[in-house]
Amino acid sequence: MTQVTFDFCQQSSGHPVQVANPNRRAREPTMRVLVAGATGAIGKELVPRLVEAGHEVFAMVRSESGKSGAARLGAVPVIADALDRSQVEAAVREAAPEVIVNQLTAIGDIDTRHFERSFAATSRLRIEGNDNLLAAARATGVRRFVAQSNGAFTYDRTGGRVKSEQDPLDRSPIAPMASMIAAVEHLEKAVLSADWTEGIVLRYGAFYGPGTSMAPGSEQLEMIRKRKFPVVGDGGGVWSFIHIADAAEATVAAVENGGRGVYNIVDDDPAPVAEWLPELAVMLGAKKPLRVPRFVGRLAAGEAGVVLMTELRGASNAKAKRELGWHPAHPTWRQGLQPVA
Repeated sequence: MTQVTFDFCQQSSGHPVQVANPNRRAREPTMRVLVAGATGAIGKELVPRLVEAGHEVFAMVRSESGKSGAARLGAVPVIADALDRSQVEAAVREAAPEVIVNQLTAIGDIDTRHFERSFAATSRLRIEGNDNLLAAARATGVRRFVAQSNGAFTYDRTGGRVKSEQDPLDRSPIAPMASMIAAVEHLEKAVLSADWTEGIVLRYGAFYGPGTSMAPGSEQLEMIRKRKFPVVGDGGGVWSFIHIADAAEATVAAVENGGRGVYNIVDDDPAPVAEWLPELAVMLGAKKPLRVPRFVGRLAAGEAGVVLMTELRGASNAKAKRELGWHPAHPTWRQGLQPVA
């Protein structure tokens, strides 16, 4: 287990149908929506759904080469480097959106032995890129700002196994994860403290589905199939998953119905590694995963890999269901991952 891949930003196909909820607020009329990170994984799922819902969608892309991809998704492209404040302000002024959705990330495969390095570019986007978008949003009078956050790796590793939005993020992170969690905290504080707009933070769980690291033929599933992905220690780390298509549907609900605050966007079935990993192996027709002690896991996957396997806490989606009127079409990873076999 020289490298463990956990995916947050890969694309999927499929368009689940939302379930009506009597507590859901009335749907907003057609709006102008700017999506930053529109040609990334979630963006590719989100933009067509916003277009289908009747919204006028603008896609912020970094270069001329990204324009055709944005247009294929049904969006009007505007060019800006998210790390250049003047370019971001010009793009936002051009789009004149009522809502901005920040889906900026730069996450590829995550090498848990070099966790900080794997998240470095995304952490910068969560700080500088998000601040640039907020500044441009304030200058142009954007009334709702929706930002991607992380609810899979970030909750405090003490107390109950499943956390709500009121629970703190990790107050004593291990060194390799500290900068990633600090960047998430920076983004969330900046969005929620912007009293001139309706700031919404979406804490997504661990993504799976077509096009992700948990897709047929992916490296991660092949590692499980070949028994190269063992359970470390007691495997007590609790994971909350979310199908990438369900994450996009939840984001549409936040754009149309969200109120200021934080929402966990996860499925109904948080599960410890010692439960989901062997069950996934069965789905793949593989033998049960090996078990190794923590010190062996630390040598192979680093300190962060051990934390992900043994200490993570899951998340509850009760608030998102109640206040956004959203229900995942894949309520459990046990159902959603079945096609991988």
